[in-house]
Amino acid sequence: MNISLSLEAQKFIEEQVNSGRYSSATEVVGEALRLLSDKESIRSKHFVELKEKIRMGIEKLDRGEGIDGEEVFAELEADIKCIETEMKQGIIK
Repeated sequence: MNISLSLEAQKFIEEQVNSGRYSSATEVVGEALRLLSDKESIRSKHFVELKEKIRMGIEKLDRGEGIDGEEVFAELEADIKCIETEMKQGIIK
């Protein structure tokens, strides 16, 4: 496989090899691909977890276990005001 790299990418690869951390451009690219693969695995795992949380939320709503949105925002606003008051009083920083 042949690929074309931008000048910036070529320079970066050369810098990594010249730093002594990697013995070749192939090693730098291999490490980059390994990191990308790890990142994609994490993203995929988070996506699966998010889909499961959404599914569970929908099931709760279907059972009538939901919380009214206005109620949630009112509670959040009350919490924020409480925290702001405590910060002004020096209770929390």
